[in-house]
Amino acid sequence: MTSRDIYKDGVDFTTLALQSPDFAKFLKPNNQLDFTDPNAVKQLTVSLLQRDFNLKVEIPEARLCPPVPNRLNYILWLQDLLDSTGDGYRDGYDPDRVVTGLDIGTGCCSIYPLLGVSMRPKWQFVATDIDEDNIRTSSFTVDANKLNSRIRVVKTTPSDDLFPLNTVLGVERLDLTMCNPPFYSSREEMVTSAQEKERPPFSACTGAEVEMVTPGGEVSFVSRMIEESLQLREKILWYTSMLGKLSSVSLLAENLIELGNHNYAVTEFVQGNKTRRWAIAWSWADIRPNVSVARGISHFPKHLLPFPSEYTFELPRSSIDDVSKRVDAELSSLHIHWAWRQNLTTGVGFASDNVWSRQYRRKMKMFDTQEKPGIDEKTAALGFKVQLKVDSIEEKTVTVVIRWLKGTDSVLFESLCGMIKRKLEGR
Repeated sequence: MTSRDIYKDGVDFTTLALQSPDFAKFLKPNNQLDFTDPNAVKQLTVSLLQRDFNLKVEIPEARLCPPVPNRLNYILWLQDLLDSTGDGYRDGYDPDRVVTGLDIGTGCCSIYPLLGVSMRPKWQFVATDIDEDNIRTSSFTVDANKLNSRIRVVKTTPSDDLFPLNTVLGVERLDLTMCNPPFYSSREEMVTSAQEKERPPFSACTGAEVEMVTPGGEVSFVSRMIEESLQLREKILWYTSMLGKLSSVSLLAENLIELGNHNYAVTEFVQGNKTRRWAIAWSWADIRPNVSVARGISHFPKHLLPFPSEYTFELPRSSIDDVSKRVDAELSSLHIHWAWRQNLTTGVGFASDNVWSRQYRRKMKMFDTQEKPGIDEKTAALGFKVQLKVDSIEEKTVTVVIRWLKGTDSVLFESLCGMIKRKLEGR
């Protein structure tokens, strides 16, 4: 994700001031910005969106001013999440894939949908909010950027479902939902939190209470999302939310595990040394995201991290051609759907069961059949990819990467990895 994060080294205010006269007015003589000045913070957002994404945005008074770097991080993570869980199992951007997202509580200018569609031509969004003013200003912004065909702004009420697919939105399914829920459970908690900080908040917060406070705080809000997802299941591929507290991620991950969901992802967004946010995503489908997307929080309790979707080992003193032949021969001999591409030293396989076990082989002998059963990718219990790489320095070392693509049974994936490792090590 980092290479696409254009703000990873911070924003160069001096350069931005040269490119945006409106921003230059707020820059102090030492080329710093007064982050306690709401107008300066707003102008920073407006100028960055104009310069880097060609988006025209106005931030109204008394509404939360969205910081662009932080919002971009969430969108980049969603791109990686979707890219690593596509139908083609390609683990990369598919420019032909149409993605429909829902932004819950879109705020005063629908910044997430705006960023999402400006970066991906085939992405489209429905943006909802319960606040009449946010709906009006977001609709105006979408219209001003001529994006009405790709972003639909819809007013909801507090009594509506958070995912009102058929009722309010008029859609059958979605690829993703995103949300930046209010952090605080009450006005009192919001005030106390501000007072307890040793120094003033880094950035002037101009949010209205409707954007900052929800009964029970963010854990309660996302728990409601989880409850609704139990009904909708795979009608939405990925349910996601940003979070303001690391403790919230742990509580929500525990909740998902208790409900039997083991296909989830957690991550941390760090902007400079000032702002940290976190995010959680979950899916009731069985396509697994790659390991860097799913396990993006360092120092997170190990038992709460999702099972690693990648297993790697090295074969020293090996030739890649030799290992390639052995991988293909071993996996071709099994009752699985297997396709090996020698030029890419990569293969993809689908299995209906633990067909490499002694028990399975004995059963096949008993029935005296070597005929391979037809395996449907959609209903396969396990989908996986094997990739061979050679270290450019240690040319005699072959690295084997086994990627879990599909399935819900981590024991089955572990068993496959163990079998491949034993066979290639000649044990």
